[in-house]
Amino acid sequence: MPPTLFGFVWRVSATSQFWVSLVAIVVFVLNTAPLEMQRRILNAAVLHGDLGMMLGLAVAYACIVLSEGLVKLLMNIYRSWIGEKAVRALRLAASALVDSMPERSVSAAVQGVELSLILAEPEPIGGFVGVAVSELVLQVGILLSVFGYMFYVQPLLALVCLLIFSPQFVFVPLMQRAINRRVQSRIAILREASTGVLVAGNREAEVTRALKQELRFAEIFSLNLGIVKLRYSMKFLMNVTHNLGKVIVLGVGGWYVINGEAEVGTVVAFVSGLNNVHDPWSDLVYWYQDMTVTSTRYRTFVAAMANFAQGRAPLSVD
Repeated sequence: MPPTLFGFVWRVSATSQFWVSLVAIVVFVLNTAPLEMQRRILNAAVLHGDLGMMLGLAVAYACIVLSEGLVKLLMNIYRSWIGEKAVRALRLAASALVDSMPERSVSAAVQGVELSLILAEPEPIGGFVGVAVSELVLQVGILLSVFGYMFYVQPLLALVCLLIFSPQFVFVPLMQRAINRRVQSRIAILREASTGVLVAGNREAEVTRALKQELRFAEIFSLNLGIVKLRYSMKFLMNVTHNLGKVIVLGVGGWYVINGEAEVGTVVAFVSGLNNVHDPWSDLVYWYQDMTVTSTRYRTFVAAMANFAQGRAPLSVD
């Protein structure tokens, strides 16, 4: 198997990633168009009082939104198909390797890792493969197109919006690295727990096994809680910076309107643009989180497969 996650993505879905990325480009183009439509509709109503133009723009706006939804539906189904193919490939590879070993051990340790490799671990890896490239193309495309539009309409306000998001370039990677360490530890402990389920022995051994399992479950609980705290803390900080951006845009934009340097429609378009930036930026951060976590999972999966090929029980990874 390829040593890296994206090497695996390329091997199992290169052509499909190209086509689904083209669909993602269509989605982000359709996603940006409503910003200008909103500005024009409001200006037609407030500044010009042109009912015919306003209704025509509203119909065009509705058509764009419907088209975007249909294309996004197609993209999501295509992504899911790619992900399921990747899950199947991982399971077939793990099953074939285990079954082909002529003198493999049939101990509980080996059987526990087999179950984890074939049943549990391929799911999250394959799920990321489905969105590995298209999600990056989609969210980066939305961010660039929205910020490009905002700089075109009002450069100073756009610069303010960009500065608001800059702290996230610092705290997101730091918090994500902490999450990754916990994920890797959790995978190793879950494998040990799978092995513990299959171990059998006399009454004394069963008591010892039960105590060890209890300790493992307690550690998994602690790791999961730590991951949850980090993820929600990250989400809190991201929401704070986003809402602070709205306040600043409304304040600066209102000052521009009072001084006749901007239209009401422009300020509304910027507030809407901030919302349009918030969602793809959050999705991009979540993509980064998934990518780093899935890379860790994939490395442990490949290491376990390599240990199986060398005739060792892959209970841990270096």
